[in-house]
Amino acid sequence: MSRKPALFAALAALVSALLAAGYVLRDAPRIRQGAALYQSHCASCHGADLEGQPDWQIPDDNGILPAPPHDASGHTWHHGDAMLRDYIRLGGQAVLDDLGANSRSGMPAFGETLSAEEIDAILAFIKSGWPADLRRHQAKASRPN
Repeated sequence: MSRKPALFAALAALVSALLAAGYVLRDAPRIRQGAALYQSHCASCHGADLEGQPDWQIPDDNGILPAPPHDASGHTWHHGDAMLRDYIRLGGQAVLDDLGANSRSGMPAFGETLSAEEIDAILAFIKSGWPADLRRHQAKASRPN
């Protein structure tokens, strides 16, 4: 029986872990700032550990979806930075309305509360918890077309 698949899997896991560590080390001050801001402004809805609210994919009685997780189990990593920044700055409903989406969001606007740099720090913190492959996927979604 060949050990190559197991060796390849172990090597891939090691490379992914090193890339993740490099990301965190490179942006450590901004991630620390983002973690504090996240706890102050986001954790009450999205969870202290980025876990989101229970049944986040099921609208409530008012048709509003609960706050989603920002960890790898959620969909935050599917969206580019521009959309994520707008969602935080303008609030979810404003962004959904601009997109012509037929859904409702309870996400408040933080544009009067958080600076662009603080929003970027929060996003850096959120991204720091994602595996390297999800960060790469999200980085591609962030590139201009």
